[in-house]
Amino acid sequence: MRKLILLLTVTISMMSCSVKEKPIFKGIEDIEVVDSNSQIITLTATALFENPNDVGGNLKSDDISIYVNDIKLAKLSSESFDVPARKEFTIPLKVDISTDSILKMRGTDAIGSFLTSLINKQIKVQYKGDIVYKTFGFSYTYPIDETEMVKLDY
Repeated sequence: MRKLILLLTVTISMMSCSVKEKPIFKGIEDIEVVDSNSQIITLTATALFENPNDVGGNLKSDDISIYVNDIKLAKLSSESFDVPARKEFTIPLKVDISTDSILKMRGTDAIGSFLTSLINKQIKVQYKGDIVYKTFGFSYTYPIDETEMVKLDY
């Protein structure tokens, strides 16, 4: 009898907490250069989501490519983030780009583009890749392709 009551309780709990739809990706904002020196450029951004479901899950960003002035310079991966139920939430994104990687690129277009950005005090930053949502065996991949002009403060 106890097993039956326990089974009914678990079944009712699972039925009341359902995954109706995937979390809503609202965009990437607050792309900024938090540090820039002769060795490293550090970029940060915030990915915005809303979870309309009664249950949470987790999100993970895998291999998000970072382009600066249309030149692929780095890849970003992160740890899994817990998704709260029925709330808006954010995921911080951060990447360090070595200035040596920019200077070692072949061709004058890369160096010329970077120098022009330094003179104009702004760079074009693009995040491109996937963020994966998982819960109860259900998963969904969000394609990310966001571009923003970022001002350099130096």
